[in-house]
Amino acid sequence: MKTKHFPILFLSLVCIIVGVGISSSIERKQTTPIKIMTSIFPLKEFAHAVVGEWGDVELLLPPGAEIHAWRPKPSDLVKLSSAEVFVYIGAELEPWADDILRSVKNPNLRVIEASRGLSLIGHEEEGEEHDYDYPDEHKHNIRDPHIWLDFIYDKKIIDRIVGVLSEVDPVRHPVFRKNADIYKRKLDALDEMYRKGLAQCDQKTIVLGGHAAFGYLARRYNFSQISLYGLSPDSRPTPRQLIDVVDFIKERGIGTIFFEIEVSSELAQVIAKETGAETRVLNPGASLPKKQDLSRLTFLRIMEKNLESLKNGLRCR
Repeated sequence: MKTKHFPILFLSLVCIIVGVGISSSIERKQTTPIKIMTSIFPLKEFAHAVVGEWGDVELLLPPGAEIHAWRPKPSDLVKLSSAEVFVYIGAELEPWADDILRSVKNPNLRVIEASRGLSLIGHEEEGEEHDYDYPDEHKHNIRDPHIWLDFIYDKKIIDRIVGVLSEVDPVRHPVFRKNADIYKRKLDALDEMYRKGLAQCDQKTIVLGGHAAFGYLARRYNFSQISLYGLSPDSRPTPRQLIDVVDFIKERGIGTIFFEIEVSSELAQVIAKETGAETRVLNPGASLPKKQDLSRLTFLRIMEKNLESLKNGLRCR
């Protein structure tokens, strides 16, 4: 009798043991935070807003890093190899991304290229016609990577993050979707603030003593930008271009020269002195500053401060 029932008893025990193992595996997958790496600060905030308490989101680039020129260290490859999701803008902003992704030994890493499928601004869309020529590099086929400065694009990026995180953890999909909708409503409110705040302005052109980071804001809210550095942070204006932009500022009565935070304001100050204009700061928000209280810094707050700077600089009512 014992021999006869042993196979049945043995199979029952195996099923129980395997069942326990499967349950533990499922439970571990559901309770272990999703590890997410992002290249720039806005993407970190978007990912964190979606995943909430169910994930750990970390920036790949250190505070103050120059995004275009940054190069990964072996420790960065290790961090990325242990991640489950990596979110970046695209080759226009992170030219090093393809190389680092080829070097990562993680076949299960899910990669979100945020700019894929979006309509990127090229030279021909940089702004309205005017009497100032952009630096020569603008005349080539260079696309503007600063897509996070279009808050409607941000909502599309967030939806992609929801989709990928739901592949990693399908059980949490309703949570991710709810979190995303909450943050998207904040972006809608920000968009409305910009639309109303920049609707009636004496000036409709921003002059940047830096590179052309604000094309998407300009396109969405119907103003134009003139940038002395173009899209590339390595480009520099010629003396002829400097003379042209000074003449343009005087002819149009432009009263404010903007410059980027974490970038030298020297050129903006020179032009302001020459034209009698004042200077104001704008922050593209891509990277964290080296010296600032980061605990209270958010992308939304950065954009609110930019709006106040624009309203004052463009003399909006």
